Amino acid sequence: MPLGTKADESTPSTPAPGSGTGAVKEQRVTKQRLAVSAALDELDDFVSTQELYRILQNQGVSVSLATAYRILQSLADEGLVDVLRNGEGEAVYRRCAVTGHHHHLLCRSCGKAVEVEAPAVETWAARTAKEHGYTEVAHTVEIFGLCPDCTARKAAGLL
Repeated sequence: MPLGTKADESTPSTPAPGSGTGAVKEQRVTKQRLAVSAALDELDDFVSTQELYRILQNQGVSVSLATAYRILQSLADEGLVDVLRNGEGEAVYRRCAVTGHHHHLLCRSCGKAVEVEAPAVETWAARTAKEHGYTEVAHTVEIFGLCPDCTARKAAGLL
């Protein structure tokens, strides 16, 4: 069952990708999981677990902070959301429009994110790994700065 659709009481779980061993881990489709997924669908920028928790509380969704953490980690493990560390080192999550491997430009002030492909980074990462004998390599690249709107606000003395 796709996320964001209403589960009836007879739908206890949905398959999640396994760890490459062919095993499929079953994830329970709960009201909380559906609510977290729906909230992420409504957001454009990355959000911390605590920010998402506050959004859910304001919507009247009954979910504990610990459950929100577990659900977000599960969605990240399944590749359904992107997770990165913001400028303060806090994990933030977002449902990305781009499928496949990509990177982000992230505004340090407002949190706006732009998804980018970076072929030069991919070439560099593969070459560097090969030079050192590494295989099965993965990487993340996040670029932090000020978005154009925040740059303009800073120039106007509003930031």
